[in-house]
Amino acid sequence: MKNMKSPYQSKPWLKHYDPGVPPTIQYHETPLHKMLENSVNQFPEHTALIFEGYTVTYSELDTMIKKCAAFLASLGVRKGDVVAILLPNMIQTVVAYYATITLGGIVAMCNPLYSDRELEYQFIDSGAKVLVCIDLLANRMIKLRSVTNIKHIIYASIGDYLPFPKNILFPLVAKKNNMKADVYPAPNVYPFKHCIKVSEPNPPHVAITFDDVVAYQYTGGTTGISKGAILTHRNLGCMVQMYEKWFNTNRGEEIAMASPPIFHVLGMSAAMNLPLYMGWTIVLIPKPQPENLLKAIRQYRPTMSPLVPTMYFGMLQHPDLKKTDLTCFKLITSGAASLPVEILQEFKKLTGVEINEGFGMTETSPQTHLNPYKGLKKPGSIGIPYPDTEVKIVDLETGKKELPVGKPGEMLFKGPQVTQGYLNKPEETKKAFTNDGFLKSGDIAYMDKDGYFFVVDRKKDLIISGGYNIYPREIEEVLYQNEKVAKCAAIGIPDKKRGESIKAFVVLKEGQNITPDELLEFCKPRLAKYKWPVAIEIRETLPESNVGKILKKELRASTTKD
Repeated sequence: MKNMKSPYQSKPWLKHYDPGVPPTIQYHETPLHKMLENSVNQFPEHTALIFEGYTVTYSELDTMIKKCAAFLASLGVRKGDVVAILLPNMIQTVVAYYATITLGGIVAMCNPLYSDRELEYQFIDSGAKVLVCIDLLANRMIKLRSVTNIKHIIYASIGDYLPFPKNILFPLVAKKNNMKADVYPAPNVYPFKHCIKVSEPNPPHVAITFDDVVAYQYTGGTTGISKGAILTHRNLGCMVQMYEKWFNTNRGEEIAMASPPIFHVLGMSAAMNLPLYMGWTIVLIPKPQPENLLKAIRQYRPTMSPLVPTMYFGMLQHPDLKKTDLTCFKLITSGAASLPVEILQEFKKLTGVEINEGFGMTETSPQTHLNPYKGLKKPGSIGIPYPDTEVKIVDLETGKKELPVGKPGEMLFKGPQVTQGYLNKPEETKKAFTNDGFLKSGDIAYMDKDGYFFVVDRKKDLIISGGYNIYPREIEEVLYQNEKVAKCAAIGIPDKKRGESIKAFVVLKEGQNITPDELLEFCKPRLAKYKWPVAIEIRETLPESNVGKILKKELRASTTKD
């Protein structure tokens, strides 16, 4: 019998690359902070950051980073030490991140919405010595410090960097609107601006290689305990160079809207590292609510932005969308969670802007796939793999047998953007990779004949009912076809006869009314009988992560309690 060549080894996706996108890249092995220095040298007076109207040039940003690095060094931060950063998208976030890695330090980017229990775990697991946080959380963090290895806390305020007259008005309204907090005096606690003021821009020189660690980036913990993915300059630096080739746009010319939080890997790579590497301007959005996003689009006319599905949902339902021209965008992408096809199509119809959907994970810095920038985009597809990214689909039973075109299985990948493993978790690391070095995504997907990939569902969300495999996403896509549905999620619930049955949770658009029975009748002609939900629950909200992933484990837990 003839050996059939693997459909994945032949890389059918390469023929859909835009002109000029190479199948493999000769990477500059330049650490991230040196990439930023190149932009500083090329565009010293170009605006690097905009925060609430306050602007910082590349030259000014460079000085702030060097001063902050010098202060961190005075606190004892050395190569390999960890600085935890607990901030929304602010100037101080960018400065603290790059100051840390300038010293060869490692950042642990943490979510300000997390509970003390979750933060305590990440601080201890990462071994953080210094914490940079927002003043609103500082008093809590001072109390929490005693059970961690954190010795020093630097706190930043939204009011630190504001233009006139906002800087005058801020102290008058901030406390009333919960935008500022008084921080109680405590040893080894410093205001951010003080750190900059007392330091000279002369941090110690540290030898840093492309294989040194940049970040312990914690997974969202949507299916279990949060794990710290180890990301190096190579992982994150290759990722931004993949972006550069994919988009093929000029240095110094774009305005990027930093919509996803920088503490999330999508925001870190696509909304901070990429624009700074390219010498672009970043508009920092500290609170990415629909009103704030739409206001920033009207005010600054950004040309590119990574977004997440919850932002598209929000903007589509906001009245300000009608008065906002989005045609300034050359590129908007969607990642971090699946984007329903109905939402993608509705957004294009109302705004004239096409969404580039992609795929990634915390462990992949973050992306492995994206639809072409200019070429064929397939609705519902996560697109095609980036250069130097190997992808294959294997069977769910053994995880070893490659599946043919069109057949769903677990998606695996390998590439320079893929993590080497998890901090302090050798067993988890071993489980995450195959013997030949492919990372298991935990996602069920298939590849079509053109090399485009389609995610069917999370492996852990697969519902097996009466022996049939049912993908919740299929039920969700049908529910999204109903014009009254804003958000939905389907899960498996225990069923004595069938093993599992399907329950759907629905949030309705504002002002809309529909009963669960009416929604079920809507589903029936569109789904095979064994896929019909046995229950549909209408809720005000659904539990979500900070980047809009619906937390199905919480829905399952609430169903179990019921």
